[in-house]
Amino acid sequence: MRALLDTSVLIGGEPPPNIEAAISVASLAELHFGVLVAGDDDERALRTQRLGVIESTFEALSITAEIAREWGRLAAAVLNRGGQPRRRAMDLAIAATANAHGVPLLTHNGGDFQIISDLTDARSPSAARQSTDAPPTEPPADAS
Repeated sequence: MRALLDTSVLIGGEPPPNIEAAISVASLAELHFGVLVAGDDDERALRTQRLGVIESTFEALSITAEIAREWGRLAAAVLNRGGQPRRRAMDLAIAATANAHGVPLLTHNGGDFQIISDLTDARSPSAARQSTDAPPTEPPADAS
């Protein structure tokens, strides 16, 4: 299974196994911000180490013109449905990246995407783990 990992998955521990995973540059921006606003030196060190591992593990997907168009579509949908797209700008950029690449978005924060659940495939990592762990299904027996 191919999927885009949300920032919440990157900071939440191990990604699900058997996933060909990618990340968005928007997640890198969120992680860099997290390092800079860490409350103390120990937390900053932990976040810096985590960021280094993530940057060496993944080549982040850039925000292209296609992704920008998709972000605009998702942001307009959020606004038209009574939400505040500017408060969710990074989440929308990450969702737009997943949509443009035709892959599900794995997130621990499914509620962040509820307002556009019909426009993006946001799943919990545990749901993705279950779908990759399921045994293959057998075709129905020939009834002849």
